[in-house]
Amino acid sequence: MQREDWDRRYAQPGSVWSARPNRFLVAEVGDLAPGRALDLACGEGQNAVWLAGLGWTVVGIDFSSVAIDKARARAAREDLDVEFVCCDLVDYRPEARVSDLVVLLYLHLPSSERRVVLERAAGAVAPGGTLLVIGHDTLNMTEGVGGPSDPDIHFTPDDLVPELQGLEIVKAERVLRDVEGESRPAIDALVRARRPTV
Repeated sequence: MQREDWDRRYAQPGSVWSARPNRFLVAEVGDLAPGRALDLACGEGQNAVWLAGLGWTVVGIDFSSVAIDKARARAAREDLDVEFVCCDLVDYRPEARVSDLVVLLYLHLPSSERRVVLERAAGAVAPGGTLLVIGHDTLNMTEGVGGPSDPDIHFTPDDLVPELQGLEIVKAERVLRDVEGESRPAIDALVRARRPTV
């Protein structure tokens, strides 16, 4: 989808996605000590705001100006200080090795663009820091439910691991996600990695 398509989608009243933080994000990083966090493809900001509520200093990036406006409004309502930036992640160059947490949830790009974004995301992770990537697994197209229809923007955990140079893989697996109103779950790829401290 193009930026204009996402702007139209986010322009509808209420939240496009759940107002709650992503369940896998909560499970994977909820016990980490707060530091500097970078939320790439932050959408309406539910994950960035949740992290800020835990004490993280958060920067959220998304290419939809409508989503960024909604994220800023939500942070203001909850009296939380989050920096939101409207930028295309294909062009965005985060500062190297300064983020204690980098999250990239459900960003689906053509594989060539995904590799560029992932390389930069991995490069932003500070020593001792964590990178969490979650998206629709390739298997979801035939055995799961929902998600995009273009096979080039799906991936498996094994697809991502070689793209995370310099990081240690903590977890790389398929995870199931219940979808309201559906009899079978969605299938997601989850990769958690960390940068060694030395």
